[in-house]
Amino acid sequence: MSPSLSHHAQPYSLADYGWDQACERAFAPYRADGLIPARIVRADRGSCEAVTDTGTVRADLPGAADQSDPLTAPCTGDWAALHPLTGAAPVLHEVLERRTTLVRASASRTSHGQLLAANVDTVVVTVSLAAPLKHGRTERMLALAWESGAQPVVVLTKADACADLPSAQEQVSQVAAGVDVLVTSARTGQGLDVLTAVLDGTIVLLGPSGAGKSTLGNRLLGQDLLATGAVREADGKGRHTTSWRELLPLPGGGVLLDTPGLRAIGLHDAQGGLEQTFAEIEHLAQECRFADCSHTSEPGCAVLAAVAAGEIPHRRLDSYHRLLRENAYAASRTDARLRAGREADKKDITRHLRATYRFRERQQ
Repeated sequence: MSPSLSHHAQPYSLADYGWDQACERAFAPYRADGLIPARIVRADRGSCEAVTDTGTVRADLPGAADQSDPLTAPCTGDWAALHPLTGAAPVLHEVLERRTTLVRASASRTSHGQLLAANVDTVVVTVSLAAPLKHGRTERMLALAWESGAQPVVVLTKADACADLPSAQEQVSQVAAGVDVLVTSARTGQGLDVLTAVLDGTIVLLGPSGAGKSTLGNRLLGQDLLATGAVREADGKGRHTTSWRELLPLPGGGVLLDTPGLRAIGLHDAQGGLEQTFAEIEHLAQECRFADCSHTSEPGCAVLAAVAAGEIPHRRLDSYHRLLRENAYAASRTDARLRAGREADKKDITRHLRATYRFRERQQ
């Protein structure tokens, strides 16, 4: 066995990180070529940390610096095929096809998306009850969660700091239709048994700094493995105690992925996620007089009628419009980048053809 493949032992097998028969079938061609399966638990520039059945290894990423699209780079949660090398670090050969991807707009607002996690089964959207509720932010996170292909669950944290739990749960439930909304307190243990019962597979914690993600994660893990920090009393915001993403097996089965607190939760190509997040508006839209109704001022608009009747809060319709505009803008930037890329390819081909013709003319 290569020394690099026993970098350091671990008390878990790959099955504890989610490896199953479907993964084994997909990996069969790679195993026949002498490659070994692994799951990436932390991705850095130029290398990644991955778990295998023989331990945790540091693997090199060939050509990682040349990748122009962050969405194609290895990410926490990816299943991968590693090429073992004698006396040296293994090399990542290929990332296997992803079942789900959690993507947001990049923090720099470029046309590329930022991949937060791959192959996630449950997205836990954390909402702190120790600060004023921000429904627009919850709707953003739900859109990201639905778009990923995973199942969202909204977890209200810090219930011990809330004066009116029924009201808070009712408010959030109205913006999270079709999603379980659970009340928890990591300090008192309230609701943790129910939360554990509904979690499944690979679980990612999503939310802003100060929402209590890492504290909640530690309670689920049964030990303090995730760094936590104090929250400012002035605004209820916390510091970014988690600066990377990593996978940790849960005692009762499944895998936990803690993400850094997100200051900005921008949408990236999340049309399907928005449709599911605002399902009641999408449903009513089918009854509008005009098929292309924008739900702003058109006559016969079923959505505006529902708002006027108090069936849909005006705030929610405003949020729907705002997030649709943001998503459309992000999509237009992506389309522009793709068009620019195609134009650049055309120019490269044209230059190559011209050079070929000039070479042939000189040979005549």
